Amino acid sequence: MEQSLKIYNTLTRRKETFEPINLPHVGLYVCGPTVYSDVHLGNVRSFLSFDVVYRYLRFLGYKVRYVRNITDVGHLVDDADSGEDKIAEKARLEALEPMEIVQKYTIGFHDVMRIFNILPPSVEPTATGHIIEQIEMVKKILGKGYAYEVNGSVYFDVRKFNADFPYGKLSGRNIDELQANTRALDGQSEKRDALDFAIWKKAEPSHIMRWPSPWGDGFPGWHLECSAMSTKYLGEEFDIHGGGMDLKFPHHECEIAQNVGASGKSGPRIWMHGNMLTVNGRKMSKSEGNGFTPEELITGNHKLLEQGYSPMTVRFFMLQCHYASTLDFSNDALRAAEKGYARLTEAIENLDKAQASDTSDIDVDKLRQSCRAAMDDDFNTPVLISVLFEAAKTANQVQSGRRKATEKDITALKKIFEDYAFEVLGFRREESAAEGDSSLTPGLMDLVLNLRKAAKLNKDFSTADQIRDRLNALGIHIKDTPEGTEYKIN
Repeated sequence: MEQSLKIYNTLTRRKETFEPINLPHVGLYVCGPTVYSDVHLGNVRSFLSFDVVYRYLRFLGYKVRYVRNITDVGHLVDDADSGEDKIAEKARLEALEPMEIVQKYTIGFHDVMRIFNILPPSVEPTATGHIIEQIEMVKKILGKGYAYEVNGSVYFDVRKFNADFPYGKLSGRNIDELQANTRALDGQSEKRDALDFAIWKKAEPSHIMRWPSPWGDGFPGWHLECSAMSTKYLGEEFDIHGGGMDLKFPHHECEIAQNVGASGKSGPRIWMHGNMLTVNGRKMSKSEGNGFTPEELITGNHKLLEQGYSPMTVRFFMLQCHYASTLDFSNDALRAAEKGYARLTEAIENLDKAQASDTSDIDVDKLRQSCRAAMDDDFNTPVLISVLFEAAKTANQVQSGRRKATEKDITALKKIFEDYAFEVLGFRREESAAEGDSSLTPGLMDLVLNLRKAAKLNKDFSTADQIRDRLNALGIHIKDTPEGTEYKIN
């Protein structure tokens, strides 16, 4: 298998030729969501970026084991090892069991992934399902002398580890710099050093998520689960680990330390990080009032949105930007993406009307090579999309008779779109109702009804009612039954 794919490795700060450890197999791990709230657009962009990585690796013929975890315990409100567990806090606020919260938001997360045509991973392990593996890893780290136990909690000893291995190499930070930016410990802290982090936390009497361990009842630290689960499913060394830029420090830095502390091996060879979203040039956040959910983006039900946009328009918009670059949302940019995606799909459809000639004046091989070159250059989706537009221009010229193509070349051009627009970039045909037909496509109705279902699960009844009312206005009447939601078109 030709090794021409180059990937930017955050660890080495350069593009490297991708050489899997165990050809033709590839191990890919991506940090998944903490399921205590609705999935946000930053999540969507991150998982969409790695969906394309997964798709392209498979397209190249690799046998990919893609692991994406679900964090359902251990992620504290304060990432500095204090505060309440995010899921336990939400359970308390909503008067539910923690696993009810987990189930509710995991279902919502999966619904959103389906809406944007993001493929499920090969394995989707949960933190609560791997408590034994995490306890065993804590034992190994303690056994190597890189952790210490205090009053039922176990902390990773960063300075002791740094004496043997460099801590901070992923984020480019050193111990002295980190120390200068860390608050001094108060007299109540159990840590020996402010840089240390919990790999197992003692559960106080009020803490409802707890498991027995050699150090007493407790729960795993947030960073530990990814080390334990990536090791279990991909080995002590594997190919690629991905996640958002915000996870580089401390989460991923701590993962490396845990991996090395337990086995002497650092886990992934390549680290990939996707960049953040902004809205009109400002960071997307609740405090800014500029954050909106995927449902709001699709329905247009938000004060900052002038209209709603289809899931594939949003996917197209996101992939027009390289995964490592900041992506800025604006109504102008989304409308431009909507028009661009419509032009692309129209050109693909036009190929079905093209008349074959005996001769050809188009170079399909060159177009295919350009598609491959774009993706081989660190998954450069914006360059690939520009090549697909070049192919679309050629398709329109063939369809209108301005250029000639043989039947073989028309078939080859169709294959380029099938391979790179649909298989690699993951676009999905969004068909409208046929003229004179009284039914909508099943995919469109599934989308709308899933959005309404997610809104009801999240107790967002105003959005659920708005979807129902808008459907009614279109002559589509829905009815909730014990078996699910039914619809009828007048």
